[in-house]
Amino acid sequence: MTLANAIAADGAMTDEEIMILDSIDKFLETDVRPFVHQLEHDDEYPQKIVDTMKEMGLFGLMIAPEFGGFGISTLTYARIIEKISTVWMSVAGIINSHMIMAMTVQRCGTEAQKDHYLPKFATGELRGGIGLTEPDAGTDLQAIRTTAARDGDDYVVNGSKMWITNSGSGNTILLLVKTDTAAEPRHKGMSLLIAEKGDGFIVSKKLEKLGYKGIDSNALTFDGYRVPVDRLIGGIEGVGLKQVLGGLELGRINVAARGVGIAQAALDEAVAYSQTRKTFGKPICEHQAIQLKLGEMTTRTYAARLLTEAAAKAYDRGERCDMEAGMAKYFATEAGLENAIEAMRIFGGYGYSKEYNVERLYRDAPLLTIGEGTNELQRIIIAKQIIARNPA
Repeated sequence: MTLANAIAADGAMTDEEIMILDSIDKFLETDVRPFVHQLEHDDEYPQKIVDTMKEMGLFGLMIAPEFGGFGISTLTYARIIEKISTVWMSVAGIINSHMIMAMTVQRCGTEAQKDHYLPKFATGELRGGIGLTEPDAGTDLQAIRTTAARDGDDYVVNGSKMWITNSGSGNTILLLVKTDTAAEPRHKGMSLLIAEKGDGFIVSKKLEKLGYKGIDSNALTFDGYRVPVDRLIGGIEGVGLKQVLGGLELGRINVAARGVGIAQAALDEAVAYSQTRKTFGKPICEHQAIQLKLGEMTTRTYAARLLTEAAAKAYDRGERCDMEAGMAKYFATEAGLENAIEAMRIFGGYGYSKEYNVERLYRDAPLLTIGEGTNELQRIIIAKQIIARNPA
């Protein structure tokens, strides 16, 4: 039993969820781990892996059974994402953006939207992510400039988006737009549209990245792109930001789970290497300097997992959990980054070589501290929430 399995074993899961976790383990060992190094090195989209994920139903993990999904808990979902991220974080990203889109439709969509889209999302027939970030609007989503003007039975969309995951390989994006550019406060003019690829939906550039290879991240341009009015999420204009924020809680739990996965992978690599590498006549794990690092890495990993699972449980209870998700996202992603750096130091020169996984973990980890809301923003959210929950 791995460290991760030993720690996670005390959580309650259904028999189906246990079977899903077992199938994830087999999938990772058979279909992912043997190919990670080459796919990541070549920055090649893992189409065969994605095809297997479709066959396994992984794009419907949290979608309700009545729409063809598994309907698993957020807690089990977080554990799945952690497992995947210990092997290759990019695969977790392929699921995450899609799941945020699907769960936003399930939570906020009209009955017609749920009936039409959720079964297609569950099978992966329609697959994609969320289109929020723009060249001049990241953390400050209210600053977006992409507009959607009503024209008969359509919205006409013009503008651009940046860093949109799954937008090249996928075919559907949950698009945040301004339907009222004069609204004050600004969030009252924001709406969400289900945007399937078509005329005027342009994938303008694949973005090159330090890490997080294989998965596609693109810049998008919308030029007279038409979206039928019935694809307005919930059928209501002006509530798009509120709808998005609920999805971001789930996204931050996912990113936290990825941070735990990176932290665990770095710890596992460091523990194994420290027992085989010898200096001054003994394994380096017997040197106090290395023991201090391993002690800190282990504690960070355990603590990050507990925070992430606490946030997932709060989400499952239907509670507002922006503070819990923020704490998990902040701590777990910093844990992943710190553990990756420490693992590289333990490996020494070999940690800088592309022959070892540590080098990839070192490049993947920084993204987590930025994506789904920077860690600076998370600390502000945490502070505001703890004050609001404890008025003087």
